[in-house]
Amino acid sequence: MKQAFCILVLLITACAQTGKDIATAKQQVLWQKLETSISNIDNTLDGVMGVAILDLTGGQKFLLHADDVFPQASSIKIAVLAELYHQAQQGKLKLADLYTMQQSDLVPDSDIMGGLTPAITRITLRDLATMMVAVSDNSATNVLIDRLGMENVNALMDSLGLPHTRLRRKMMDLKAASEGRENISTPREMMTLLESIYRGKVFNKEMTDDFFKMLSTHKDSFIPRELPDGLKIANKPGELEAVRNDSGIVFAQNRPYVICVMTTYLHRERDGEAAITKISAEAFSMFDRLGRASEYGRVVSPGNSSKP
Repeated sequence: MKQAFCILVLLITACAQTGKDIATAKQQVLWQKLETSISNIDNTLDGVMGVAILDLTGGQKFLLHADDVFPQASSIKIAVLAELYHQAQQGKLKLADLYTMQQSDLVPDSDIMGGLTPAITRITLRDLATMMVAVSDNSATNVLIDRLGMENVNALMDSLGLPHTRLRRKMMDLKAASEGRENISTPREMMTLLESIYRGKVFNKEMTDDFFKMLSTHKDSFIPRELPDGLKIANKPGELEAVRNDSGIVFAQNRPYVICVMTTYLHRERDGEAAITKISAEAFSMFDRLGRASEYGRVVSPGNSSKP
């Protein structure tokens, strides 16, 4: 009797494993088609592209030139934001700490800070972070960099094993940029940074939730352009001459994923933006189905009971 029971258990396990293998094989077809789509987009882009996509549920990755170093433009502000929350968790500062805005803070592309009253307007560090993320205000970013310390931002990246993610100049420091001191990262490292924060390896749960709430502030960017309204997307794009980037986490139903797309040497910046948007749409199409489908690929949408 005991032997028969053991055989039955083995058969049930084998059947379950076979079903799992079949489901995995089907899902691999979707991954292969995503890889083909991205390769086609890359082949037609007049420029250089790097991509890193990570399934935060299953752990599978797609990597294309993922270890190449790219200029980050405003996407480096993800690292600055990470150090802000890191220091807040350590008690070195509070997000509610006040700062009095100064005329000397102002640099170009500072739509919000430029409209404030110097030496009078007081704002919190969290307000500055909101400006940095939502409208990519460069003056707000520079104030935070001064408060946090550029070396501390880089030290945090080192502690996470990200040697090629470097904040090497403040925003709009054209002299530093002309000398080659560019803010840089790789698709894999930016993916790893976001994954580490998502998995609670950098902050506690409260800080992690608030970090992604901040990074999800509505903004004009490339990853969300063809995705459904209302979808939570925690991302930060970057723009420079011949450079377009966007890195973030898309919180697709039951299947969140990291997506980092970086382009440089672009002949036309709009082509880089379009490439990021297309890759984002292709990735979402796959993860959305994976998140809503059974192991056999059947998707049942709410209210759809018209077929057996």
